[in-house]
Amino acid sequence: MSAPSGEQTVLRHGPWEAVVVEVGGGLRELSRDGQAVLDGYPEGEMASGGRGQPLMPWPNRLAGGAYEFGGRRMQAPLSEPGAGNAIHGLVRWSNWTTTEGSSGRCVKALRLNPQPAYPFTLDLRLEYDLGDDGLTVTMTAENAGTADLPFGAGFHPYLTAGTALVDEAILTVPATAWLPSDERGIPTGEVRTVEGDLDLRAGRPIGASVLDHCFTGLERDGVGRATVTLEGPSGRVGLWMDETFGYVMVFTGDTLSADRRRRGLAVEPMSCPADAFASGEGLVVLAPGERLVGRWGIGPAPA
Repeated sequence: MSAPSGEQTVLRHGPWEAVVVEVGGGLRELSRDGQAVLDGYPEGEMASGGRGQPLMPWPNRLAGGAYEFGGRRMQAPLSEPGAGNAIHGLVRWSNWTTTEGSSGRCVKALRLNPQPAYPFTLDLRLEYDLGDDGLTVTMTAENAGTADLPFGAGFHPYLTAGTALVDEAILTVPATAWLPSDERGIPTGEVRTVEGDLDLRAGRPIGASVLDHCFTGLERDGVGRATVTLEGPSGRVGLWMDETFGYVMVFTGDTLSADRRRRGLAVEPMSCPADAFASGEGLVVLAPGERLVGRWGIGPAPA
């Protein structure tokens, strides 16, 4: 009998263990020394709240599911009907193929064929690699068609640092700015400097804060990585992203079902913000044969 998330690929390296799934090509579990680093989901359940899923060929929302590209108007299915949006792309429920694998590494691949919502041919590859310092995910997106295509990427892991609720954890986000959005979750076009409760550069307890914010202006280290950290009883976990990802959503999960609400903190590296297919902000245009490669990962964060 098949699990709702399809084939389960278990990766192990030293104290680290991860489970990567066929449906959506996502990350179901990640642990270190048996201690969960992600608020994942059981093998017998579907992914909920985008949990662990890749978000492509656009992350977050498209207002009305509509956009124009190359002189054509496209309409995506309204997968968030209550708000009238298309949310998190087209690959979350597709069956990804395992093309390579070893004890601590696997590669998932998918060809996204042309369809009314996205009449382009896109080859996607996700490499999951466990090492001494945790998990590295390498995304490759290649235009396999004959015309330019628009592209954006995001990922949707929920971090945990050993607290029952995120309220008790300490959050650090190295961002200098954020993008306000309207009641539908669509950016207004403003860019605001972080201040008050949204200035998380020095780290602070999440407490009762309700976060569903897109941060940008990310401060990076000498190799171009920006790292969001969460600290709790099980230590400090960090999610890093390379310069492909210029935006990060931070979501405390307040709109999830009661059994999932505020249990984990969604930290979502994104190459563009919501509605980028319409606004053009952060949008990548790939010519035929052109590739975009981006990396992000999760591991222990130094104090």
